[in-house]
Amino acid sequence: MHNHLTPKFSVITVTYNAESVLEDTIQSVISQTYHHVEYIIVDGASKDGTLAVIDRYKGRITRVVSEPDKGLYDAMNKGIKLATGDYLCFLNAGDSFHKDDTLQQMAHSICGNELPDVLYGETELVDKERHFVRMRRLSAPEALTWRSFKQGMLVCHQAFFAKASLVEPYDLRYRFSADFDWCIRIMKKARVLHNTHLILIDYLDEGMTTRNRHASLKERFRIMAHHYGWVSTVAHHAWFVLRAVLKR
Repeated sequence: MHNHLTPKFSVITVTYNAESVLEDTIQSVISQTYHHVEYIIVDGASKDGTLAVIDRYKGRITRVVSEPDKGLYDAMNKGIKLATGDYLCFLNAGDSFHKDDTLQQMAHSICGNELPDVLYGETELVDKERHFVRMRRLSAPEALTWRSFKQGMLVCHQAFFAKASLVEPYDLRYRFSADFDWCIRIMKKARVLHNTHLILIDYLDEGMTTRNRHASLKERFRIMAHHYGWVSTVAHHAWFVLRAVLKR
């Protein structure tokens, strides 16, 4: 006997000059067949047509904030403060839910009569035409724990739905990888992490600039050392380096 719980999802999209990719994201949220959803857009005072796009859908968006911020994670922290749902989901401009009934399927995948602390699933990469490119290189582990991320970010941030009661602000000392640290902190407090076994997110694959990629990896290393200790982190990365060399 399935006792269907109907959690409320807070979907938060942070935008800055995202006019060209935002519409797909908004449409994917407002066309969800599941109705316990609030949609929050936090815009960093865009100078392009982003606000005009948002305006077209004003009636379907719960909250819109548009003001300057101190960057992506500062804007995400504003979104956290505004959210009133059971779960928070950060959907970037350009990303979308995999299907119109993704949230419905997620809610249905929950068994028992208590909401898990974290819901997670898979991500596929799509191009600008929303065509499938490939699955994400790292796939979600069967059972997720806070130690899983020793191997890297096995679950894409967008496909990691955290229970609002466990959520804390992003650490603004990290400029590129605060989401990595945030997920680990939440998993440390979580008791039940539920694998939905669903593809949740279509992630727009635009590729990070090489410079940011480098800075981001350095930050991840610091975050891993902080949570898992230096020895473990260096050991894990030594293996990555060795494997890269051996594969040549």
